[in-house]
Amino acid sequence: MVDVTVRGAGIFGLSIAWACARRGARVRVIDPHGPGAGSSGGLVGALAPHVPENWNEKKAFQLDSLLMAEGFWAEVAATGGTDPGYARLGRVQPVMDDRALELAHARAKGADTLWQGRAVWQVKRADDMGDWAPRTPTGWVIHDTLTARMHPRRACAALVAALTAHGVEVMPGGAHEGAVIHATGVAGLEEISQATGAAFGNGVKGQAALVRLDRREAPQLFVDGVHIVPHADGTLAIGSTSERDYDTPSGTDAQLDVVLDKARAAVPALRDAPVIERWAGVRPRSKSRAPVLGAHPLYAGQFIANGGFKIGFGMAPKVAQVMAELVLDGKDSIPEGFRA
Repeated sequence: MVDVTVRGAGIFGLSIAWACARRGARVRVIDPHGPGAGSSGGLVGALAPHVPENWNEKKAFQLDSLLMAEGFWAEVAATGGTDPGYARLGRVQPVMDDRALELAHARAKGADTLWQGRAVWQVKRADDMGDWAPRTPTGWVIHDTLTARMHPRRACAALVAALTAHGVEVMPGGAHEGAVIHATGVAGLEEISQATGAAFGNGVKGQAALVRLDRREAPQLFVDGVHIVPHADGTLAIGSTSERDYDTPSGTDAQLDVVLDKARAAVPALRDAPVIERWAGVRPRSKSRAPVLGAHPLYAGQFIANGGFKIGFGMAPKVAQVMAELVLDGKDSIPEGFRA
């Protein structure tokens, strides 16, 4: 018998299983496709914050999670002996015009208050960032110190290793025993939509690429809607598209070429970097765009953790904490906007 059954071995499911197991719960993870088989097995791994303005419960929750991340991933790595590739190296964004420069300074003041002195949002001269700074017509960039990176596949592998050290298996099937948590991604959102006849959530396809360029100690870049993320293994991820309509969920096409062209135009160092992998997958987007946590809308007495669209890895430490508290202690600290 187990205390908790987690359905789904993506980033939410594995993180929740880890949070429960490290507290002594007997846990089973079930996923017929294996760990990280969906969008959690992607390439990018940008753990980036929302802008420090118009503060709300979603931004506050994400801030808590990003601040928890270093300790969370360090414990995972130490327990399982597998490096998730986490590093909080910040992010650089170009300032494109005078209005954007004014807004950047205002957001710097917001970060001074909202980020609790634990990270900063700075406006800097692009020249101060060396050859890694993106092209910017104003000569200014934004550099925040809250953004972190990780390699999604390595992160999932690190969680599996840590769970294994606690005697937890990721299984293709098995009985639903104890408290049941559904972290089943796009399939779970579509199941609810079909059962209720309401638009609960959907899948959004994303395409990304991995190139060979070792900038492992450099901050990630965000330019013209494109994430450029150096990884610890000497590769660099570029992505991604957002496609509501698509024919093939795992195929790449010319839309990825557009993303690559944008990255190369913005950062000359990328021009000769060879592409070593092209990837596509479908990410779970809830109707509210926020994670969906708490009581499951279809299965009485069971739970849901879904909707990590674009921010799943950044939200995972806090999602794992509140779901473990809910399931094991009956403590409900889920923001109202996150409920199903």
